Amino acid sequence: MPDAFTVLWTHDTCDALRRAGRTGERPPVAFSGVHQSLPAWSGAAAGDDVYAVHVNRCRVYVVSRMRVLDRVRGECCGRAPEGWRDPSFPGHDAWAMLGAGGCGADAVHVASTPVRFDTPIGGDLLASLTWRNRRGRTRTLKYVVDGRLERSVSLQGFYRLTPDSADALARLVPFTPAAAAAAPPAGT
Repeated sequence: MPDAFTVLWTHDTCDALRRAGRTGERPPVAFSGVHQSLPAWSGAAAGDDVYAVHVNRCRVYVVSRMRVLDRVRGECCGRAPEGWRDPSFPGHDAWAMLGAGGCGADAVHVASTPVRFDTPIGGDLLASLTWRNRRGRTRTLKYVVDGRLERSVSLQGFYRLTPDSADALARLVPFTPAAAAAAPPAGT
């Protein structure tokens, strides 16, 4: 059974998406990293869902639901850099704000829903969302007060959702057949 995860997209990332006119478009790629400046998508495999979330004025929004296709550098990524000044993924320049320049960045090809900033997670759902670690221990968000997230620290990173929480987010942001059809073939 596939897993589901959350990843926090910062204000800088979301502002860059808006400035580049990416609202309403489907990201074909996201980036994983080895440094704390970029979330490591460790544990995510083909078929898993990742919910990109954003916090704005104490409300949490689902920006995009992404289904992992592969984690292989394909032809679509462009030529690998020869030096440190070369872009890491020139084939994905349009989506570089998702972490292409991060330390040790790796491309994660995804099928996705369009980028949106108007899908809030309701206060009741927010308070009940639960994540689990590899040892099976679960946790909820800290700092949820009256349905609002007062500090985003417990969302920062890449975390595996419990099946019930994954189902709840899947109902909030359905993955349509159009998202799957828009995806490039794996490995390209």
